[in-house]
Amino acid sequence: MNALQEDAAYTVEDIYALPEGERAELIDGQIYYMAAPGRKHQQLLGAVYRKIADYIDSHGGECEVDIAPFAVFLNRDSKNYVEPDISVVCDKGKLDDRGCFGAPDWIIEIVSPSSRSMDYFKKLFKYRSAGVREYWVVDSERQSVTVYNFEQDDMVEYSFGEEIPVGLYQGFSLTI
Repeated sequence: MNALQEDAAYTVEDIYALPEGERAELIDGQIYYMAAPGRKHQQLLGAVYRKIADYIDSHGGECEVDIAPFAVFLNRDSKNYVEPDISVVCDKGKLDDRGCFGAPDWIIEIVSPSSRSMDYFKKLFKYRSAGVREYWVVDSERQSVTVYNFEQDDMVEYSFGEEIPVGLYQGFSLTI
């Protein structure tokens, strides 16, 4: 992801005005273009999404799980718009046909070479300050998952193949 060099403050309207097929996110009025995800990224995304959706469905969960491209108007303003790889939203009042207005409860980002600093730094801060409860960074290059449980002010790093407890759901864990 590369930020535009201009100092102008952009809004969600600028995101919607992008040419067909071009994707970008907006953080504090700055546009960050997104590269198309690779096959490995998409396979990992699908596998993780399926495990979460199956768990929620089989346990009669109230939360909804969505995959990118899914609009999250993070701060309920026109200066912040992100498309997390996976968003789990438990407050259905935040959802409408356009996406999620406010912080999802759980966000998972799958690192791509072009998104590394965004996922580990810029989004980490934005998600925490917006009220996301749990944030996972899945890094296939490092074969690791960094789990930030903001409610517990905790961060733990797991290796692929380890069971990772989901803070949002007691008794639920994922192995990536």
